Amino acid sequence: MARSDRAPQDMRTTLQNWLPKLVLSPSLAAMMVFVYGFIIYTIYLSFTNSKMLPSNEIIGLENYTRLFGLSAWTTALINLAIFASLYIVICIAIGLLLAIFLDQKIRGEGVLRPIYLYPMALSFIVTGTAWKWLLDPGIGLENTMHLWGWESFKFGWIKDRNYAIYTLVIAAVWQSSGFVMAMFLAGLRGIDNEMLKAAQIDGASNWNLYRRIVIPLLRPAFLSAFVILAHLAIKSYDLVIALTGGGPGRATELPATFMYSYTFTRNQMGVGAASAVIMLMGVAAVMVPYIYAEVKESR
Repeated sequence: MARSDRAPQDMRTTLQNWLPKLVLSPSLAAMMVFVYGFIIYTIYLSFTNSKMLPSNEIIGLENYTRLFGLSAWTTALINLAIFASLYIVICIAIGLLLAIFLDQKIRGEGVLRPIYLYPMALSFIVTGTAWKWLLDPGIGLENTMHLWGWESFKFGWIKDRNYAIYTLVIAAVWQSSGFVMAMFLAGLRGIDNEMLKAAQIDGASNWNLYRRIVIPLLRPAFLSAFVILAHLAIKSYDLVIALTGGGPGRATELPATFMYSYTFTRNQMGVGAASAVIMLMGVAAVMVPYIYAEVKESR
């Protein structure tokens, strides 16, 4: 009788062990094929003479040599450096200030927090379209100021080759700073209040309290914010297309828009694949040290 009771129990245990694997296996298989499989295939294409269609003719590093000889690619990298540096620094600064502001237990925090977080719920296409309307001199902010009688007001950055890249920064910061605020706010709420009270009893001012205790303890939040924002900056495509279309000229061309245009518009699949691999290496340069640090810390 005991033996007959043990059999269903063993079967139940075996089923409990295998059921999660069976449920997850289709998703895992799809991810292996459609993510990692296509990454490997893109790397392969970057070494081939692919034009409009994939080719199996191996040409070595010729696509990479051509890529770094193109002025459009150089412009895209310079634009990325400007966009990413301003985007990351401003988002972290605004996010930290908003988090400190909300951490003061102010009234209406429950209302303000969703307001700050709302932009992140929008897609970058929606954000780009809305800011395109707002910044367009003919229908946006400049036109509104003129209708109100401020005829001397000028804000045509979106049409200016020298300033158009900064319109991307404005729109991206508006969308992401609330998300960064949430990360910092979670870090602030996790700090031991007894430590802060002890520092205040010792005579520490609010400035020294944040500078010497709070901000150093937020190091994991700073690192996480940097990794996420850098990843978003490197792969920015939809915001650029919706807001400026890469123009005027190539003033807002980024590696992602360059990759798309050379792959699907100029029929230079090999060069486009090479640019995609360079972008992948950029993302890996940000992600791998972060993952390594996290794994090392958890041991």
